Amino acid sequence: MNINYFLRKQNLLISKISIEFIRTDYIEHLRENEKLIGIIGPRGVGKTTLLLQFLKQSSQKYLYFSADDVVFQDLKLYDLVDEAYSLGRKLIVIDEIHKYKNWAGEIKNIYDSFPDIQIRISGSSMINILFEKYDLSRRLVLYKVPHLSFREFFSMQKFETFEKLELEDILENAEQLSSDLVFKYDDLYALFKEYLEYGAYPFFIEGKKNFSKKLFNALDKVINEDIPSLNKIDYAHVIIFKKLIFRLVEAEKPFQVNVAKLSREFGISEPTLYTYFEILEKSRIFTPIKKYSKKTSKKPEKLLFSNSNILYSYANEFDKEVEIGTVRETFFVNCFEKIFYSDVGDFRVGEYLFEVGGKNKSFKQIKDMENSYVVADLDYTVNDKKIPLWLFGFLS
Repeated sequence: MNINYFLRKQNLLISKISIEFIRTDYIEHLRENEKLIGIIGPRGVGKTTLLLQFLKQSSQKYLYFSADDVVFQDLKLYDLVDEAYSLGRKLIVIDEIHKYKNWAGEIKNIYDSFPDIQIRISGSSMINILFEKYDLSRRLVLYKVPHLSFREFFSMQKFETFEKLELEDILENAEQLSSDLVFKYDDLYALFKEYLEYGAYPFFIEGKKNFSKKLFNALDKVINEDIPSLNKIDYAHVIIFKKLIFRLVEAEKPFQVNVAKLSREFGISEPTLYTYFEILEKSRIFTPIKKYSKKTSKKPEKLLFSNSNILYSYANEFDKEVEIGTVRETFFVNCFEKIFYSDVGDFRVGEYLFEVGGKNKSFKQIKDMENSYVVADLDYTVNDKKIPLWLFGFLS
């Protein structure tokens, strides 16, 4: 086997990669003193960039390659790693690992065979379905890479680093925080509007003109390739995923779920429909919102996209108008790891209630509720109980 092809290619890629903007938290994860670390996330969030930036700053001897490289298709993963190891390259970085058949079994074999090797892998959001089969769960440290937050997008635009905010900081100091930022950066609110349409994926820096089409193509590959291959879904059922997506896009308000009606419409059982919701959630296309309750339930009350860029991209492709109320709720919901639908107000996060709306949104629906806030689509506030929507984009 000639390893030189991969060494030449990695050197070219790393020489071209920029480290002007780095998602520091995720680079630090890759640097941790663990033998096997994986990063997973949806297409387009910058996993390859993270791996290359990590290597550009590494002092170790390494081998980087992508499992979807056509030259790699006829090779065995173990053999390539063995040759790299014999050359003193003990840091092995494999991109798109899910493209390699039986990857989990071979990674386990490599892990057990080379005591002082370090392995870094990237893959689809859904690859964890294979961990248990090969007992990788106790060997692999796994991190999820999300889309860019508004804070990260704003940092890239301003070539500055902005610290994350805690929720309590926002709730207690919304007036001061929003005023300070807006008066210092008078284009902040305009940039927020841009972010909603095309700022959640790092490839926006390649240009705005074709962003929507590029994102649609990436999403289409997830639906047509990743979901069927990683979940053993019959290709004939892929059309159901597409119909679900279309239902969200054409809805005149945030999509409320009627499981019985949808299962009849699509000709599938309710348990199968719930499984499809879970797959779309793991794929980071949908974010299902369940009702706040002490009882556990599979049923989501609302379905939203995992970021507003996805909504805009599909709307452009299907020639549909985007409903601004859905855009606002989509952004807000995806600022949180754990959020629930609420009968009073729109959403509940911990002990707090939130009503989301436009700049003129009133307190009418939540006026008698403790720990309640209006989240309004405005640039800054003079009332700590009426918080600018964009400010929640600084939580991550």
